[in-house]
Amino acid sequence: MKTSNPFFSRWGATRDAGLSDAYARRPVGAAVAGAPADDHATNPYAPGSDTAPRTAGSAVTMDDVIVRTATTLGTVALTAVLSWLLLPVDEANLSRSYGIAMGAALVAFVLSLVQSFRRTPSPALILGYAAFEGAFLGVLSSTISTYVAPGVVVQAVLGTFAVFAGVLLAYRMRWIRVTRRFTGFVAAAATGFVLLLVADLLFSAFGAGNGLGFHSGALGILFGVVGIVLGAAFLAMDFKQVEDAVAYGAPREEAWLAAFGLTLTLVWIYLEVLRVLTILNSDN
Repeated sequence: MKTSNPFFSRWGATRDAGLSDAYARRPVGAAVAGAPADDHATNPYAPGSDTAPRTAGSAVTMDDVIVRTATTLGTVALTAVLSWLLLPVDEANLSRSYGIAMGAALVAFVLSLVQSFRRTPSPALILGYAAFEGAFLGVLSSTISTYVAPGVVVQAVLGTFAVFAGVLLAYRMRWIRVTRRFTGFVAAAATGFVLLLVADLLFSAFGAGNGLGFHSGALGILFGVVGIVLGAAFLAMDFKQVEDAVAYGAPREEAWLAAFGLTLTLVWIYLEVLRVLTILNSDN
């Protein structure tokens, strides 16, 4: 399943949502009503296709996804901790640390765009993105914890994992169903959200100090909550794409795409949770 926005795209092949839903729910070996008799007729990873695994043992498994995701998130966490410790945000070093953090954020953004437009995953690009993103998050979190809301970073991390666990439970219980319509709606809403963020940055940069008002007050909290909800929706889409990849027998290398997608989404959710908690603490 693939959105129309390449930045939010996770996988190289477009799949039929209704059919993949049916495959995911069917017993092993059972036929799907309305589907071709041969599963491989609609399987983008069928033998003979360009994306088929080269050997029977090279198909992606859930363990592959878990290991790659843990590696990528671990890289984010490690570099975040190191940047927190090695890039102090006291008055004497604040400008230098900010400069390094902004440079790291820019590099992470470029690497994520390059990977998003690639047809195949690159572990070097994905881990490079994770390292630079972690450096940015470390300085940002340290600054907020030091000057704005002490203790809020721990709350934001716990909140992020709470969202992850809640969406995973809802997805496994089939309370959330990722369909083509769901995907299109989320992609359109996220595009609008990002455009508002860009407009806010432009207003802030050209004289409107508080931008569009998304940094404080009720509007800031509402905007942050919308961001968390969108992140949760993308998380459900990530789970669906992982499930489809395993069910269809995607090549093992696509576990890196799963790790990349999940990391992007969790970073998004962390930033939005941090935004909401920071506003709430600063208002108090």
